[in-house]
Amino acid sequence: MPKRVLCSYGVDIDAVSGWINTRTGAPANPTDISRGIFGATVGIDRLLALWDKYNIKTTWFTPAHSAECFPNQIYKIVNKGHEVGLHGYAHEFVSTLSEQQQRDVLEKSIRVLTEMTGTRPRGWTAPAWSTSKETVKLLEEFGIEYDHSFMHHDSQPYYLPDPYLSTHVETDVSKPASHWMTPMSTLKSSSVVEIPANWHLDDWPPFQLSLSQPSTHGFVDTHVIERLWKEQFEYLYRECPEDGSFVFPISIHPQVSGKPQVILMHERLIEWINGYEGVEWVTMEQILEEFKAGKLGGVSVEGGVDL
Repeated sequence: MPKRVLCSYGVDIDAVSGWINTRTGAPANPTDISRGIFGATVGIDRLLALWDKYNIKTTWFTPAHSAECFPNQIYKIVNKGHEVGLHGYAHEFVSTLSEQQQRDVLEKSIRVLTEMTGTRPRGWTAPAWSTSKETVKLLEEFGIEYDHSFMHHDSQPYYLPDPYLSTHVETDVSKPASHWMTPMSTLKSSSVVEIPANWHLDDWPPFQLSLSQPSTHGFVDTHVIERLWKEQFEYLYRECPEDGSFVFPISIHPQVSGKPQVILMHERLIEWINGYEGVEWVTMEQILEEFKAGKLGGVSVEGGVDL
């Protein structure tokens, strides 16, 4: 059996919601709002055309705010056979929310997307990949089957560890050293499948300019990032056993990858990846199904911290 590579695009429709999520109390800048509108309109249309060109089905992680503000765009995505997943209501940083706020956001977001798409979402990705100790418990509570926020591995799916079932002691130098000099406990798996997140396969930090986000750059040469993504793929393909498999999940945003120069980069990347034997472009929902069915090897974190 030849090796299999399941490549997947996760598209985060942050749109306006990503710019109105303030933690300082300052009002949103109208120009930033316009950037979100560009992503929800021009950006989505360009990416849908890109997926049509290469016959690729993708997963669109959609804040419910984006769905309610731009319903016709969501209908376009669904009508073309793409998957729609959860991404908060207004791109809230989960780590800043109380448990009840997290529960309220999940409840409304699931209701909005289910009513709009006709299908209950099966997957979730945390806005800005900012999670909380309650995240896994709440995903299980609401019947969410997979997550795309954690980084225990970069190319294999696995059952996500539950932070409530494992412990670590934070280094608090206000206390005696003996307080923190202890290892973390073993990891215990939840029922939620993790399809790994990866900052080095994300378009936002290199290509999005934000004067309020020091981690963004905005003017990185697309060929530099193209090479970075290709080198990750090359290594994983080389090291994968001939009868093995791995996943290659890419995370993008319409207001970033909808720009002409980045669209051209995606075209070059897709055509280059398609030159490898065993490559399939799938939704993250398909990765979930194949992993649960035992068709993908995956890794286990049960019983220890070693993968």
